[in-house]
Amino acid sequence: MIFLGPLYDYIYKLYAMKINHFPLIRLSFYAVDKAILYTLFYIVLRYIWIKIKKKKTSFSRELGLIVFTFYLFLLFALTVFRDGYFIWQFKFYFHRPLSQINLIPLIETFKLSKGQSLVDFFYNLYGNIVWFVPMGAFIPALTERHFGFFKVVLIGALISTSIETLQFILNTGVTDIDDVIFNTLGAAVGYLLYFVGKWIKKLIKI
Repeated sequence: MIFLGPLYDYIYKLYAMKINHFPLIRLSFYAVDKAILYTLFYIVLRYIWIKIKKKKTSFSRELGLIVFTFYLFLLFALTVFRDGYFIWQFKFYFHRPLSQINLIPLIETFKLSKGQSLVDFFYNLYGNIVWFVPMGAFIPALTERHFGFFKVVLIGALISTSIETLQFILNTGVTDIDDVIFNTLGAAVGYLLYFVGKWIKKLIKI
């Protein structure tokens, strides 16, 4: 870990043997660490691009783009690029049988609801929805052209599908149609929250 190593080591010594789902905490630390690294790369490249193009922008817009970029890097670090920092550290599994992909909706989610621990069920259902709520809110807020509901939901579905595809190719997760369904629902909720927030803002101004 580049940035969070000392903090992780401290928490590991205190809680590693006390928390059953500590591997999830470890994954979160590594994901945040990678997201910080690549967000810093983005900031440098964005600054150079703005200077070269002499593009007019605002602090609030750039801050929003930075937050959204960090969110995207964190999302992919948690779901796809779990075991390394750089692309050459990953092994590709192009010959995995397609039968390992779950294309039957809600079957695996139902199985998790009957499991011994409901943590996996709640994370699979509500976690997949919540993680894509920012997607549905950030896209219309940051795009210069207005993106409508269906376009935002479609983008959310495509990004979710790309995550599931990469998980399959890199063998870093279970490729499941349920994730796409819940992620897409999350993007829809995010857009609705953005729309409601925008409507409230207009009422306040009136």
